[in-house]
Amino acid sequence: MKKHILYIFLFLTVVGFSQTSMVSTSIETSSIRIGEQFKYKIVVNETENVILPKLELQGLEVIDSSKIDTINNRLIQRYILTGFDSGAYYIPQQQVFIKNQAYLTDSLLVNVATVAVDTTQVKKYPIKTIKKEPYVFDDFKVYIYLLIAALFIIGFWIYWFVIRKRKVEEEEETYRALPPYEEAMYKLNALDEKLLWQNNKTKAYYSELTEIIRGYIERELHVPALEKTSDEILETLNDFYKANTITTSKETLLKLKGLFQEADLVKFAKSKPLALEIEEDRKDAAAIVSDLKPKISKNDDELE
Repeated sequence: MKKHILYIFLFLTVVGFSQTSMVSTSIETSSIRIGEQFKYKIVVNETENVILPKLELQGLEVIDSSKIDTINNRLIQRYILTGFDSGAYYIPQQQVFIKNQAYLTDSLLVNVATVAVDTTQVKKYPIKTIKKEPYVFDDFKVYIYLLIAALFIIGFWIYWFVIRKRKVEEEEETYRALPPYEEAMYKLNALDEKLLWQNNKTKAYYSELTEIIRGYIERELHVPALEKTSDEILETLNDFYKANTITTSKETLLKLKGLFQEADLVKFAKSKPLALEIEEDRKDAAAIVSDLKPKISKNDDELE
């Protein structure tokens, strides 16, 4: 019986020795103040097939953990801990697996103390009333941006519907004071100065070019050309030509037809004429204005 008891005692001693010899823990200090940090370390006397625990603490918190170090065939895991409530807290035993065998670390006691405050040395001040924070730019920037946007919109509205409209009306009055031919040539020269097609605005160029021709036909031949389609204008002019009421040539009417067709193709993005073709169309426009005129009857000569 005594031998059995001796064997059991020796077995427990060997197991306990193997536990403590394989795994050990330590802390930098056992007493801290609230919020103060300290180091906790687990050392394993083995480097292969080791599974370290995930710390589960009560009253203490893990701030950070370092990478596992391997030094002299030992694994070392370091943690930084702290506590924010006063009291005595245990770092409980941690279970470490080495080659599928579990080993327990020792539990460690940590005291977290409050920071003593000497109230006799603290000056007392009366409670102050709530003060408003001073105004800064951020308090008004939304209103400033809205004001700038409103002024921009008002300025654009005034320019577009008042100043620009007035300029257009003044230009129209200036044009109307000129004879139809001089007005058309003046507008053609002004169109050249805009350099529209040279700046890849071919569609706008042809639109304004044909509008000048239409305006000339409307004023010179008294045909509502601005309201008619290209085909309707050509049909009307052919009727005038057959009735011998206009002085023009068949070649001029063909140039006008070609100019209208080119403008329609450009308008619907089906054509992109070359520079030489655009210049040729500009010459044709001037020729049309020069050649397309009403025929003066004898009665008109007598009236003059």
